[in-house]
Amino acid sequence: MAASNSALFQPYQLGDLSLQHRIVMAPLTRLRASTENVPQEMSVEYYSQRASVPGTLIIAEGSFIAEKAGGMPYIPGLWTEAQIAGWKKIVDAVHSKGCFIFAQIAGLGRSSTLEGLAAADPSYPYIGAGDIPLEGRNESPRPLTVPEIREYTELFATAAKNAVEKAGFDGVEIHGANGYLVDQFIQTNTNNRTDEYGGSIENRIRFPLEIIDAVVKAVGEKKCAIKISPWSRYQNMRMPDPVPTFKELAVQIRKRYPAFAYLHVVEPRVAVDRDEYKLPAEPGVFESNDEIREAWGELPFLSGGGYDLAGAIATARNKGGLVVFGRHFLANPDLVARLRKGSPLNQYNRATFYLPGSALGYTDYPFMEDVSVNA
Repeated sequence: MAASNSALFQPYQLGDLSLQHRIVMAPLTRLRASTENVPQEMSVEYYSQRASVPGTLIIAEGSFIAEKAGGMPYIPGLWTEAQIAGWKKIVDAVHSKGCFIFAQIAGLGRSSTLEGLAAADPSYPYIGAGDIPLEGRNESPRPLTVPEIREYTELFATAAKNAVEKAGFDGVEIHGANGYLVDQFIQTNTNNRTDEYGGSIENRIRFPLEIIDAVVKAVGEKKCAIKISPWSRYQNMRMPDPVPTFKELAVQIRKRYPAFAYLHVVEPRVAVDRDEYKLPAEPGVFESNDEIREAWGELPFLSGGGYDLAGAIATARNKGGLVVFGRHFLANPDLVARLRKGSPLNQYNRATFYLPGSALGYTDYPFMEDVSVNA
């Protein structure tokens, strides 16, 4: 069967969004915003290029919910009018191509740095879910107090409202993956709290569920999604036996919000910080998201990490849902068209992933037509 006839290239109804295929662009940090965390004009072109096939869903790179939740330059935000205006240009460009775009909203927690926070404002504290430091760091984060947890929940809700109501995004994805603040609450190797936000599964998933409640109240359940990475070791994550915790999180979201936009799950052993897509499995350890997918039921499930065309076709056929591409989408603005035709892909260049202010490796990857003309 030709690739174009596979389930991967069949339409999919995601809430109110009529997708024309099942390939999704992953949220990809690129460090092209300004020092004030404002998206720049080159990002309008970047996202517009990747909206070249109508009916594509794009998940935008992570945006900080507040200055104190980030403390880093060049990563976009969603708390100032200038940032919102920058994003609105991008959203409008994507919509003009007949595509859809979700914002990803995030807080760093212990992944931030004392230096970055102090540069933004010396009063900003270095915080986390618990007081467990990142490997190689001398400083330990201060656990958020319960009033601060309430404040962060509202910061997520405000960022969501800014994204949807002001910038025009089709929805928001809460960043609950890769060792950032929400993930730090979920997993036992970063959460050593002894209050109602630590210890049991019920307590450790309380923070993400409260954020979801607040975001749903702000923008509606059809416009709220979350990303998780149960198996990722990035930033010293990967709790022992993550399945029961993440499975229960999926169950609780599904029970509360039957029209929830989607659950975005990173596949096991995916390396987010190196060129190899897959890490070797631990001897005797079977890693799979299948139980989490099963617990999620019939709601939209986005699977991301290490996919090629054959793997994406097989997943769409055998498991359903949507398939998320990251690095290949970065290097191929017309990725969907290339995969549909079985055309060769541009190779990505990791050296240009994070170059503040540079179009190199950002807006200069060629389309298929450019390649054929120059061949």
